[in-house]
Amino acid sequence: MLKRIMSSVALLLVAVGGVSSVVAHEPGVPYDVIFHVDENDEAKMNLVLNNVNNTLKHFDDIGREVRIEVIAYSGGLHMLREDTSPVKDRIMSLEPYDNVRFAACGNTMKGMTKKEGKKPVLISQENIEQVPSGVIQILERQDQGWHYIRP
Repeated sequence: MLKRIMSSVALLLVAVGGVSSVVAHEPGVPYDVIFHVDENDEAKMNLVLNNVNNTLKHFDDIGREVRIEVIAYSGGLHMLREDTSPVKDRIMSLEPYDNVRFAACGNTMKGMTKKEGKKPVLISQENIEQVPSGVIQILERQDQGWHYIRP
């Protein structure tokens, strides 16, 4: 009985993996990638931005469309704050790319507002938006087939 259950699970994993790889590698379909930052750590923020730049270069080199979203919550929200971002210039350099977006967690914004007595101001760019919840944004993107990378 256990052997039959294990075989069924293996087949299901193969089927799910097969569907996802077909969609991911189908010509003309953008490759969607999410990264997340949840720590106020400049080295990790730079690592994510290095990964974003390397991903952009790779897909440009092979002639494939890629869409990237960086989701910041908890201490990682400092990455997107006007007053505390240690990587503001790097983020601003990505604004011309219409395929790179940044999502700021609304729950974290509320918590910081309560703690600091004023709403944090995000870096003013078109490619930065507030979402209700960073964690839920990750879940929703994964449900939509996005590939999740945690640095």
